[in-house]
Amino acid sequence: MEDKLKLAVFIDFDNIEIGVKSTLHREFDVAAVLDALKERGEIVTCVAYANWGRQEAATRAMTEHAVQMVQRDPSPRGDKNGADINLALDALEMAFTHDHINAFAIVSGDSDFMALLNKLKQYDKRVFVLGGKAFTSTILQKNCHEFISYESLLDELKSAPPPQQQRAVHQSGGQPPQQQQQQQRGPQTHRRPAPLDLAQAMPLVERALQALERRSVRPQLGLLKSTMLQLDSAFSEKAYGSGSFTDFVEKLQKANYVHVTGGEGRYMIKRIGAPGPEKATVRPEAALPVLRDVLETHRMEVDEGVASDALAEWVKQEHPDYDWKQYGFQEFSELLNYAQDKLVVRITADEEKGLTVYLGPEFHPPAPPEPPPEPAIEEEVEEPQPIVAGQPTAAGIIPDVEPPPTRGRTTRKSSGPRSTGPRSAGPPKKRAPRRKKTEEGLPQ
Repeated sequence: MEDKLKLAVFIDFDNIEIGVKSTLHREFDVAAVLDALKERGEIVTCVAYANWGRQEAATRAMTEHAVQMVQRDPSPRGDKNGADINLALDALEMAFTHDHINAFAIVSGDSDFMALLNKLKQYDKRVFVLGGKAFTSTILQKNCHEFISYESLLDELKSAPPPQQQRAVHQSGGQPPQQQQQQQRGPQTHRRPAPLDLAQAMPLVERALQALERRSVRPQLGLLKSTMLQLDSAFSEKAYGSGSFTDFVEKLQKANYVHVTGGEGRYMIKRIGAPGPEKATVRPEAALPVLRDVLETHRMEVDEGVASDALAEWVKQEHPDYDWKQYGFQEFSELLNYAQDKLVVRITADEEKGLTVYLGPEFHPPAPPEPPPEPAIEEEVEEPQPIVAGQPTAAGIIPDVEPPPTRGRTTRKSSGPRSTGPRSAGPPKKRAPRRKKTEEGLPQ
């Protein structure tokens, strides 16, 4: 028997709140989140991180459900990751110091928590991620043990107002005040998205049944779902219009997709027909070419930012036969969220404007880096090779060396004509007499 899960819940309130408001146009309901997690195990502790000075309306609901609120003071530079760092550090500390906590739930759509998820799984902790399919990173959806979509928590029976509100409606003779305000703000999404076709779930169901057959395991109801979650953690039976996994299997049986035996609660599921090769699923990447085509057509408008609803209308007008549900996306916003992870678009969320779509890095690739300047090469001036007589030069030529000039005798030039006759006799020159030294060595 599997051990009972003891859950520690960590809520990135700023992220989940703006995501719910911008995509679903409603307030974040912490009660629905906690109720969904209680179905998975016992909640031991629940901590929420936000700048609570700006979330006074939500503090009362947090207090009523025993949620510990941790204040995140923004830095002067508007540090966006302050809550993320505090949440990750507290979760790791709890994993180290509380051995009885064997499961963690991260309520956020931020892909920055991917490192935290990997670390918790390394310490043998079961990890749940709860967020909207339209704003939660697909990286988180695919790498946790189970992804719980916020859209699946929406209660369609909530349209019936409580008795006090009904009396107020009858007295005023109109609609509830909240519905009147919602109509003034425009059409908003309050119900679950349209369910997907059951045929789109069959490739995953057959993969899970084949895996159990290879292991020689009887495909019981609970074991089938756990195997399907191992293969695709983003699977949810509620995406196919089923309130529970039992209801989902019963719908598959009515559609003649599987054969079910046994009573309620002890169903045994088998495939109809002989085992065959696994059917190829329609990959979500196949939905991107049409979106790229529309973005390229309206490149100038999207480059400045366009509402997601306007972009959806362009897609319908230019490609009437295109249906994103065929690729596993219940809503157009889910397709945009996937396209953002593939760098096709960039999305910004706003509580009032909703989702604004911009062209992604794929349409604005970074400029190629400039080549580094070539180092200046100093040209070496070759000195002339000395020429040696009889030695060949670099070109292999033996030069003819001229002998150095010889010095001839120079004749003195006289100022006048040189006489060739005998020397003229003149008075003989007298020589100066030499001085004799005395005995003392002094001249006389």
